[in-house]
Amino acid sequence: MPGMQLDFGPLKEPIGFIKILEWIFAIFGFATCGGFSGKTALNVKCKDSNDSQLFTANFQYPFRLNTVSIIPKATCNQTSAIYLMGDFSSSAEFFVAIAVLAFLYCIAALVLYIGYLHIYRDGNRGPMIDFVVTVIFAFLWLVSSSAWGKGLTDLKYSTNPGNIIKSIQLCSELNKCTPGGVSGMGSLNVSVVFGFLNVILWCGNAWFVYKETSWHTPPQPQQDPANVAPPPQNP
Repeated sequence: MPGMQLDFGPLKEPIGFIKILEWIFAIFGFATCGGFSGKTALNVKCKDSNDSQLFTANFQYPFRLNTVSIIPKATCNQTSAIYLMGDFSSSAEFFVAIAVLAFLYCIAALVLYIGYLHIYRDGNRGPMIDFVVTVIFAFLWLVSSSAWGKGLTDLKYSTNPGNIIKSIQLCSELNKCTPGGVSGMGSLNVSVVFGFLNVILWCGNAWFVYKETSWHTPPQPQQDPANVAPPPQNP
């Protein structure tokens, strides 16, 4: 490519090394959240029956629980199916979208650092744009991680079999409902952790990118040779 000068030296500098960490952490962020699937279950024993039935609801990203049926209709003489409560797709999709965008930006920035660092540092526009985008991503990571952390807390509450039993009328009658178990959500906890780690990384990276801009080190004015006094000559 024209103007490309391959140099892996920036990867040893904070500006490049931190970008690699951001790239890796972004992968873990959207993989642990977007790839999750789990289930929750209830045991239901109708009042006119001696046998209990196990009902299982499978849920996954983007966690629109209100579209997931846990008890089908015609169970214990009920006329309609019972669904889980809550829609947590907005916070989950927002978090994954920021992770994917950060992943793509890290790739573009690494290509710029490795192949076009001489162009990047030759003018002020490149470092300034990089700094502004880095600050924006740090803020978006904070917002999305906080939103997804709250969404995950509500998701755990809504999929807890004990809370489901309290919320449905079928179990408040003479029918007997008991928890049947729920999947662990360790990977979702990890996604929130990586979200806030990304906040720290992008804030730290913002400082090193800021040092590349003219705001941190203004360019030195060039002296006009005509205005430079000649050195004194010895008599």
